[in-house]
Amino acid sequence: MLIDCHTHALRSPTVTRAGGSTCPTGEQLVGRLDDLGIDMAVVLPMVSPECRNRYSPPEDIVEIVAQWPDRLIPFCNLDPRAGSNSPETDFGRFLSVYVEMGCRGVGEVTGNLPFDHPKYWNLFRHIADHRLPMTIHIATNPDAGYGIYDDIGLPRLEKTLREFPDLSILGHSQAFWSEIGEVTGETRGGYPKGPVTPGRLVELFERYDNLWGDLSAGSGHNAISRDPDFGNQFLEQFADRLLFGTDISSAEYQPPMPDYFRSLRGVISDQAWEKIAWRNISELLGL
Repeated sequence: MLIDCHTHALRSPTVTRAGGSTCPTGEQLVGRLDDLGIDMAVVLPMVSPECRNRYSPPEDIVEIVAQWPDRLIPFCNLDPRAGSNSPETDFGRFLSVYVEMGCRGVGEVTGNLPFDHPKYWNLFRHIADHRLPMTIHIATNPDAGYGIYDDIGLPRLEKTLREFPDLSILGHSQAFWSEIGEVTGETRGGYPKGPVTPGRLVELFERYDNLWGDLSAGSGHNAISRDPDFGNQFLEQFADRLLFGTDISSAEYQPPMPDYFRSLRGVISDQAWEKIAWRNISELLGL
């Protein structure tokens, strides 16, 4: 069994990205899951303005998921500037409604503010109070692109993990996974190649039980495949907090993780493989 921790969908395609692609419809997403042999998938709304051509609010995701309740799992999402654009915004009134609608988590959180910004910590506090896991995208630039900004070495992520021990943070993006090894300012936002000397991310996984790894997209795949021996050791060591995923974001996207992860069957332990494939996400979301 495979449960994908990270996909996207739209009710209908309209404005495309600059390159011409757009997120799949629900029907297209389920078709891709069939093609890839994936049993179920989390669907993540898109609510922040950075680098988005079309919003996909939680209400739309809930409507999409309702058509395939045995295949799709809804998350909700919030931007820290929503409500009143204040560090005092009551996000509990949003989250209570979304939980009642069936949402199992929050994300992908992408607003381009620093990790320890008061507006973000206000949002994180409300998410933690509702006992919801949160998927994040980390960025390397505080003034361009999308994602929660952090410095090299992820010090703001560490402050957040320490401040909110009851908040399960599902890390994702190049800026997150590149720090599985040593990085420079030039390499941390990309896909570093070659042997891995354990980096800052390994230290954070060892230190904080509320840090999880979303292995989707090229960033997650690169992190565990660039140095297979190290990658397999990492998967075994942190098998309790790693999640299989694809980041399907268009009907044409060919994610690298499904084939690679299947190739690890018999390479890593069966127990670790099953946890990463579906058991962890099932337990985390109470499926």
